[in-house]
Amino acid sequence: MNGYIIVIALYSLVLILIGTIMSKKVKTTDDFFVGGRNFGSLLLFITLIAPNIGAGSTVGVAGLGFKSGISAAWWIIASAIGTFFLAFIVGPAIWRLAKKYNFYTLGDFLEYRYNRNFRGLISLFMAIGTIAIFAGQLMGIAWILSTVADVSKNKGVLIAAIVVVLYFCAGGLLSAAYVNIIEVIVKLLGFCIAIPFVFQFVGGWTGLESKIAANLGSSLQENNYFSMTGLGSSTIMGFFLMLTPSFFISPALIGKIYGAKNEKTVRRSTCLCGLAMLLFAVIPVILGMAAFAISPDLAQPDLALPYVMKECMPFWASAFALAAIFSAEISAADAVLYMITTSFTKDIYKSFINPSISDEKLLKSTRVITVITGIIGVGMAMILPNVISALSIFYALMSVSLTGPLLFGLFSKRASTTSAFIAAIGGIIVTVFLQFGNAGQGIWILNAQSTGILFTIFIMFCLLYTAPKRKIIISDSSTK
Repeated sequence: MNGYIIVIALYSLVLILIGTIMSKKVKTTDDFFVGGRNFGSLLLFITLIAPNIGAGSTVGVAGLGFKSGISAAWWIIASAIGTFFLAFIVGPAIWRLAKKYNFYTLGDFLEYRYNRNFRGLISLFMAIGTIAIFAGQLMGIAWILSTVADVSKNKGVLIAAIVVVLYFCAGGLLSAAYVNIIEVIVKLLGFCIAIPFVFQFVGGWTGLESKIAANLGSSLQENNYFSMTGLGSSTIMGFFLMLTPSFFISPALIGKIYGAKNEKTVRRSTCLCGLAMLLFAVIPVILGMAAFAISPDLAQPDLALPYVMKECMPFWASAFALAAIFSAEISAADAVLYMITTSFTKDIYKSFINPSISDEKLLKSTRVITVITGIIGVGMAMILPNVISALSIFYALMSVSLTGPLLFGLFSKRASTTSAFIAAIGGIIVTVFLQFGNAGQGIWILNAQSTGILFTIFIMFCLLYTAPKRKIIISDSSTK
């Protein structure tokens, strides 16, 4: 049997075993959704960094680096800035409300601040987007298995779904948090091991430059490839407007913030997560560039990361490094499952279908939804072409519909339910129109998603004064 498959299979069994053991501590939905609200700084940091360095930040960014060069790092940099915003502005404010009013999900806040119908609308948007991002994580794992063992994409997707559904289904956020500890250790060590081996293989930075220059055959292309502006100002600005808000409004990340034992923990852990992301930003990019240096005709850019780790390192190191990528994708996938299950069970099923459901039955429902989500995610992963395509669907829907309503809802007493509805629906319509009717181009140098986000913020701001909330709510974090 292929040695890489043995390593990944054993590693998967360890993750499932940990999840099963932790499931014995999950007695209530409070344990499943928010880990008992008792996460310390280290455990919260682990649960945040694990998904934030996932398929997009590893396989996806390496594929982007393979095609476009060093400027692909902006994807992670933009995400890290959003994480800092979560650490110091959004996170502490929404944690205080969650503690006071016993929120489990972002939907709980949206219903408290606006109304039940707005919660339902956002939950529907999130349902579509989160399944797409889950599919992206499954594809990341499938590319690993494809590279190391010639497993087809569809089979790889199926294997990935089985592993992550089994351990998350057992214990929700609590089991995911402890599984994430192992995953983060393996992930960070694996990438640290990979960089020196890959550099040695390509002849250091000088060797990397010369090989890439020979493959490109043009000084202009070479300059762009090694320039931080190589992707173009429109694309880079699009990353910031799409990704930065995604990392402070994400229902998965906010749900994890709810699990913190105090406000200080929120700030410390989330800030540390942002710093770790900045330090990590260039690593997958360089590995993707190395793949281009040694194999410019690679059939699929998403194969760049597993390919370079397999070809440029001795077996023991490459097995560990591939396990690191596997960890990145699995840990991100469980975060998405967390987002989907909480959204469906709390924000849709309990809120609109069966409000009187018991805690015990709700816990069982979350596990059923986890399995169903796994099945749907597998189907979508088999259809979508690559990781970045899947992630872009999610980030666009989430950022456009949530950025304005969440920020104005947290920090202004005047934001009304009417303004939230108009902004969210209007932003999605603008984005879809520009995406399909204008080839994805927005105003000025912005793309469709960026324009949609700015539109929602503009609408929310204008309606603060033309259609303010009449009944002022009492909010611990309101400043306006």
